[in-house]
Amino acid sequence: MEPIAYASRLNDFYRSQGFPAYRWTINDSAPLTPPNKPLSQCRVAMLTSGGVSRKDAAPFNPQARNDLRLDRIEQNTSSHFFAINDDYYNHTDADRDINCVFPIDRLRELAAERVIGSVAPHHYSGFMGRIYVRSAVVNEAAPALVQKLRDESVDVFLLVPA
Repeated sequence: MEPIAYASRLNDFYRSQGFPAYRWTINDSAPLTPPNKPLSQCRVAMLTSGGVSRKDAAPFNPQARNDLRLDRIEQNTSSHFFAINDDYYNHTDADRDINCVFPIDRLRELAAERVIGSVAPHHYSGFMGRIYVRSAVVNEAAPALVQKLRDESVDVFLLVPA
């Protein structure tokens, strides 16, 4: 089986949509930090980039460029209270079960089963893509999100791309 040339396919797709060539970020080191305690004691939050919003919030604009919107979602929000506004992937299954792109019920189950310590008070949705202002993400949006996670004593942060 041949590997999928993901980067070149993505570049071709964006170019066909009228977007400029994407400048990929190249990291020389992996900023992953292993938890310093067992998962059963960790507080977990997550971020989806799948255009997921609460039904009472403004929908994401799937055609937006440089949209740094980041919705903060209460952890006890019903999994039936979400909408998906993204036209870059087929979300038919996720429309039926939001857990496909935002596994909020699965996290609650893991907490109830004591696999994880707890679910953080908030999760996040945003950073949908087509963001060409990398410095704004690196220097402003990401540090602000990190501070929110620290304020809520989050130990593990799951990134759920769509």
